[in-house]
Amino acid sequence: MLDRNITGSCHCGAVTFAANPGDRFLVSCNCSICRRLNTKWLHCPPATSANLTKGLENTIAYSWGDKDLNFHSCKTCGCTTHWSSNISDRIAVNMTLADDPRDIEDIPLRHFDGADSWEFLD
Repeated sequence: MLDRNITGSCHCGAVTFAANPGDRFLVSCNCSICRRLNTKWLHCPPATSANLTKGLENTIAYSWGDKDLNFHSCKTCGCTTHWSSNISDRIAVNMTLADDPRDIEDIPLRHFDGADSWEFLD
């Protein structure tokens, strides 16, 4: 279990977060948007393990397809910081934006087939 807070932000610092990976893993998804964003998501319920510590008002949300998710990007620098669900209280933070990239090196990474089967590939 990785019980520590990892902080991160968009490039300009207008949006910041803190997340505790706990016993979870990062997700690399190959759907059309995640592939283009090259993200590593930490999925979590917002009240327990991730806090958008600054700047939610500095994001613009993008939703497409079935409109289940809103992808939030900084209005200033354009970095995609997180997504939020329109059907539950779940969010995922983009851990490639960790302040220190070494902080995510020991978190397991799973590959998700969001482009086709909707199953983990490992």
